[in-house]
Amino acid sequence: MKLLITFIMFLFVCVIPYRVFSQETPTYNNQQTPSFIVRGSVYDAEFHRAIPNVNIEVSGGAYTTTNLSGDFRIQVKKGDELVVKHKDFKTVYYTVKDNSRIKIEVRANQDASQAPKRNRGLSFQAAVDSSKYYLKTDIEKSLQFITEGLSKSQSTKDKSEVYTVLGDIYVYWKQYDLAISNYSISLQNLPLAIVQLKLAKAYRYNKNYQESLSIYKSITEDELSNRQHVFLHEGLGDTYYAMQDFQKALKAYNVALEKAVKHQMTPKKTDLTSKIAQTYSESGSEKEAGDYFNNAMELALEETESRSVEEKVKVADFKNRSQNFSDEIKLRKQAIQDIQGIEMDSAIGIESALTVQKQNYKIGNAYYLKKDYDSAKSYLEKSINEANAKNDLVVAKDAKRKLSEVYSSSGEYNKALETYKEYTDLVETLYIKKEQEIIQAARFSKEIAEKQNRITSLESERQLSESKYQLTSERNKRQQLIIYSLIGGLLLLLITAYFMYKYIKQQRLANNLLALKSLRSQMNPHFIFNALNSVNSFIASNDERTANRYLSDFSQLMRSVLENSEADFIPLEKEIALLELYTKLEHFRFQDKFDYEISVSSEVVVSDFQIPPMLLQPYIENAVWHGLRYKITKGILTIAIAKKSDTEITITISDNGIGRERSRALKTDNQKKHSSQGMSNIKKRVTILNEMYQDKVDVTISDFQDSEDTGTQVLVTLKKD
Repeated sequence: MKLLITFIMFLFVCVIPYRVFSQETPTYNNQQTPSFIVRGSVYDAEFHRAIPNVNIEVSGGAYTTTNLSGDFRIQVKKGDELVVKHKDFKTVYYTVKDNSRIKIEVRANQDASQAPKRNRGLSFQAAVDSSKYYLKTDIEKSLQFITEGLSKSQSTKDKSEVYTVLGDIYVYWKQYDLAISNYSISLQNLPLAIVQLKLAKAYRYNKNYQESLSIYKSITEDELSNRQHVFLHEGLGDTYYAMQDFQKALKAYNVALEKAVKHQMTPKKTDLTSKIAQTYSESGSEKEAGDYFNNAMELALEETESRSVEEKVKVADFKNRSQNFSDEIKLRKQAIQDIQGIEMDSAIGIESALTVQKQNYKIGNAYYLKKDYDSAKSYLEKSINEANAKNDLVVAKDAKRKLSEVYSSSGEYNKALETYKEYTDLVETLYIKKEQEIIQAARFSKEIAEKQNRITSLESERQLSESKYQLTSERNKRQQLIIYSLIGGLLLLLITAYFMYKYIKQQRLANNLLALKSLRSQMNPHFIFNALNSVNSFIASNDERTANRYLSDFSQLMRSVLENSEADFIPLEKEIALLELYTKLEHFRFQDKFDYEISVSSEVVVSDFQIPPMLLQPYIENAVWHGLRYKITKGILTIAIAKKSDTEITITISDNGIGRERSRALKTDNQKKHSSQGMSNIKKRVTILNEMYQDKVDVTISDFQDSEDTGTQVLVTLKKD
């Protein structure tokens, strides 16, 4: 009995969290979040005056405008995004956090052609230096200054420098496609080795590994400085490491390390020693990795405190992978003391690995793995408190989940369940935040692409103006210069359009994959909870043998579902095995209601076909729960797989139950809502799969027979790859 209770708690703590993670998709938007009226105002930040007739809209929802006093009221929900539009200022996006009054400051639009006027007195070098100054803090100012620098450029050397800085800006803000484009333009103006190194790195960041290797190998080493030699071989090592070619990565890193030692480049010695250690660790050479990590930690002690603690954290991660939890805990405790000292001098962002909350979480995890549950609880609670104080939802969520597992392992099941509920609430909050971040990131990328187009257009216009000015005295060259300028501008626009198209295509694919991951993971919890109720009834009736047999089949089904949850398609034989197991479980519960038969035609070569995992399960569940379960006499469920053509098969699911019309009449309002949502998810999933894989699956539903119990027939047509 105790073993069964422990297993059920394992399902709640370990299996169901997976489902929560896999459902971090827009399905949360379907939940009923309380709405409320929020008040706000819009005013000009420069002149401190209210702005009337501003358009206020909730994305996909309510709409209103500001009154003469600049005030507005609108019905919203927590997490909604307000879109604030007016002809006199740039559109503002505001995310509602609570029902507090909203104050939105705006600034009047500046004509793009007039924006640089306040910098008219800057020289070319001053404009470039100003752009570099704002590179990591304000991308708009940085781009504004570099545009001014471009307008002041007088030579190919100047233009090369401008486009190099543009590439640096886009690399820092992770717009790698645009960085590659600008570095390439820089090299066209002046082929410098340092720009080639930056272009190769940008290709690696963009995961164009072959292009990155090609650039690195094309660089003439005789033209490089000592530092550039090190950067070249380090970059090669980084690219090979990203490709998981660890032998070549080690070779490149060792060459770079030899040159760094020879030329006394101390910071690079530390970095390269650490990278060699990580490479050995990834390749499974634990002893060599340990030696190099120790060397890297000793070298880091001679540098800054932040570099030293960074290396300690890396070594602690290595100790964790080696299951040396005692050493890991010791290193992380030292790291926490160092981090607290660093935080007194400068703030550390929550995205950094060097945060107290992350280290406390990992210490708690290490104690948990050592089965020291009391210490694990203490450090996990510290992690949660620190994460809450710094609004680090990711660490707070992970720590809550781990704390729930610790409570479960120590036998405190009530606390485990309570903590797990807190964890699921955090997952929902984090999802809303991540969804807003994705929207903002997409908007940011679009705005950056528009600015790049503007820079390209300004450069084209400037070149055209210069050409016209010079051609007043050189009529014979006028047409050629104009044509070349137009061709150059067109090529730049085409390149930009290509990268925009590529980005949009990637976003569409990412959205489809995200939606598909959500839909295929949503196996109806109706069956899971009813299955657990069946186990409970077996236990209550002291039928432990039946409960154990049922639980064994149920856990086998759940394990198979989780194993296949990441795949768009699985072999047909696996799907048949899953259906046999699922139908067996349903028949086990309703033996007096129906019998079933699963047949595969001898003409069907099962190994030739792939099918979306658990695509057929909802149809079988509908047949049992809404057709056969209400039948007065014992019914029959038939699943038949037959050949339709050389490239197609049909899967027919038929039952002689009460039929769809009578079943619909028997449902409660809640059941109708649940069924509709389940069938809608199947339709969405099939639609997305057909869009991605070119009409691979087709589903039709019809009545099975003309008698009183009409039954239902589902016909699934599946195409071969």
